[in-house]
Amino acid sequence: MSGNDYVKYVTEQFVKFIDTPKETRKQKREERKKDRLPLSMRWFGFLPMAFLILIKKKK
Repeated sequence: MSGNDYVKYVTEQFVKFIDTPKETRKQKREERKKDRLPLSMRWFGFLPMAFLILIKKKK
């Protein structure tokens, strides 16, 4: 990608972002937050979840 193409792409994305209503942007942000995995799983994978399952089974 040349520098000119990159500037054009960034400008298009910025204009697209600005043209969307604020409520729509907020709603998309909230949806992304809901779909994310918990912090422990994002950082360490499924190992913490496996330990939690083992602990719950023992109780």
